[in-house]
Amino acid sequence: MEPIPSARPTRRRTGLVLFLLIITVLLLAACCTYYWIRFVPSTKHEKPDFRGLTRPIFYQGKMFDLPAAGQKETLKLPLTLVKNEIDPNIRYEQASESTIITTQDKVVRLKTSELTATVNEKPFTLSFPTEKVEGEIYLPIAPLQQLYQIRLKESESTGTVILQKQGDVIQWGKAVAPSGKPDATVALRKEPSIKAPVYEDVKRDAPVMIWSEEMGWYFVQLENGYTGYMEKRHVTLDRVETIPRQEPQNEFIPWKPVGGKINLTWEQVITKNPDTQKIGPMPGLNVISPTWFHLIDGQGNLKNLADASYVKWAHSRNYQVWALFSNGFDPKITTEALSTYDRRMKIIKQLLSYAQLYSLQGINIDFENVSLSDKDELVQFVREMTPLLHEQSLVVSMDVTVKSNNENWSMFLDRKALIESLDYMMVMAYDEHWASSPKAGSVASLPWVDKSIAQLLKEDDIPPSKLVLGVPYYTRVWTEETKDGKTTVKSDTLIMDTVQRMIKEKKLTPVYQEETGQNYVQYKEGSKTMKIWIEDETSMKARMEIVKKYDLAGVASWKRGLESSNMWPLIEDALSKRP
Repeated sequence: MEPIPSARPTRRRTGLVLFLLIITVLLLAACCTYYWIRFVPSTKHEKPDFRGLTRPIFYQGKMFDLPAAGQKETLKLPLTLVKNEIDPNIRYEQASESTIITTQDKVVRLKTSELTATVNEKPFTLSFPTEKVEGEIYLPIAPLQQLYQIRLKESESTGTVILQKQGDVIQWGKAVAPSGKPDATVALRKEPSIKAPVYEDVKRDAPVMIWSEEMGWYFVQLENGYTGYMEKRHVTLDRVETIPRQEPQNEFIPWKPVGGKINLTWEQVITKNPDTQKIGPMPGLNVISPTWFHLIDGQGNLKNLADASYVKWAHSRNYQVWALFSNGFDPKITTEALSTYDRRMKIIKQLLSYAQLYSLQGINIDFENVSLSDKDELVQFVREMTPLLHEQSLVVSMDVTVKSNNENWSMFLDRKALIESLDYMMVMAYDEHWASSPKAGSVASLPWVDKSIAQLLKEDDIPPSKLVLGVPYYTRVWTEETKDGKTTVKSDTLIMDTVQRMIKEKKLTPVYQEETGQNYVQYKEGSKTMKIWIEDETSMKARMEIVKKYDLAGVASWKRGLESSNMWPLIEDALSKRP
């Protein structure tokens, strides 16, 4: 009887086949899953929620936190957006509930909830007022479009508002359907992934604004305002659009001497104007600045020391008159006077009235000893003043110190911001060592002056064509005395001729100091040592070389009456000659 064959080999083969089948199925499932994950795009659709905003505002593809209000002619933009993206200098003044806009030729005041506004203090009527919505100020679009030349594109279907500014460059593209499928659409997705939800199926050749590129995707925006991602292969570059800039109209061109440079001198008037018959010839001088107007209280009232006969005398000699206006060097009064639009405008209107009354050609602003906290208020004051003075054809200039760490005498001056409004900036490049200085030294050593000018040009972007070098017509005699091992220092201010007379009378021999660029004398009076860093032809010629070196706008001298007569032809000759 033959043995029965064992079933074990058959079972093994069946098990192996089953195992291989399972592995194959798993591999196929894995491949299908991988293919689906990797290559099958999501068809899930959703609409952008715009973070709950019904009138979202976009600029260059970025959505702002605050929405627009109204639509079409009633459209309004939030002040925060205007300040952040259009004009950082726009201001809202809580005290008067006013929005203040300043441009090169306009000062616009929009009072909340009022239809009457002002441009350069002249009333005009708005169709829609500024309003406050949930604590935010909203500005009507009509004056904004006129002042800033902005474009706003509204979508009726989505409620979005797209902001465009003059000078903006926009790269446009077109949606490209897959080859052979002319009716196919291109997905605009929430994220740069084919698995991201679809915001919109974009038709072939539909225009899109391309804002950025990311790993094979474009971040784009549709004309209806939707933003999202489209694969680069489905977008073709079309055209580049530049939003045209509107050239400024009626741009103010400040006066300057024909073919020459400004040669200004200040006339200090304390209580009484000088007898002009006693003023000698000043060849080359073309501008004189009498210290006539002074702030006297926090309400913005001015003290007026102007003299019509002085102006007549100046004009008869072809001098422009740029009357100086100071803050009286009182920080408390300055703070109060600059604190509101109405007070600032009160000052400006007085200056305009005086300028017309006395036939002035300019106003020279001299604010000193100002609290650092008033830095922005001073800039705003000058921004509001300039358009109104320019409207009356007045040159606007301002005196500034060299840069230092002194808050009330230097740091309060935002020179970079101020120069945007000013026609000229006078740098008072003197008092390196001031009257009460604890150390004897030059009023204005030449290396110090050169460094100060270079610093303003580089750090504050002051155009040389607007910068005027202030030069001293005075010096100081320093007295040093040592008692009980302690040295005391004091000084007396001297005019140029007095120094030369002392040198002659005392038979002194000046020595040129390389480190200061000036002539220097030192002598004894008993136990006292006297030191003088001399202001003379040598130092003035060196100052004129600085004007030439940097091609500055000219020279301003402090002050008339302290100079020796030879200064005028020296400066005239130096300013008329080119390097």
